[in-house]
Amino acid sequence: METQEIANKLVEWCKKGDYESPYQELYSPKIVSIENDGKGEGGYAEGFEGIQKKGEWWKENFEMHSSSVSEPIVADNWFSVKFEMDTTHIPSGHRSQMSEIAVYEVKDGKIVKEQFFYDEQG
Repeated sequence: METQEIANKLVEWCKKGDYESPYQELYSPKIVSIENDGKGEGGYAEGFEGIQKKGEWWKENFEMHSSSVSEPIVADNWFSVKFEMDTTHIPSGHRSQMSEIAVYEVKDGKIVKEQFFYDEQG
């Protein structure tokens, strides 16, 4: 699968609120996932097991009220999308809106790296 096809499928699923199918269909078993600089809880994950733990942490800590995703921008083996989210941090009850840029690297027809860039919520 080409980078543009992978990017389009990821966006299509995310627009439907399906964040699980991309992991099953588009991601390499050796996936690396990084939040901003990779520090802190949930900041860095490797492989499907690491991604699963990160996803569980997210579900335990955030309630998603709404989200949106832009169309992908593709450059060779890379693509990016913008996510907008309205969430509540469950432990604190703090509701916030945020926007992030996600950058993905594709090799051999699979996403091998994802990194999310956003301003930390205070």
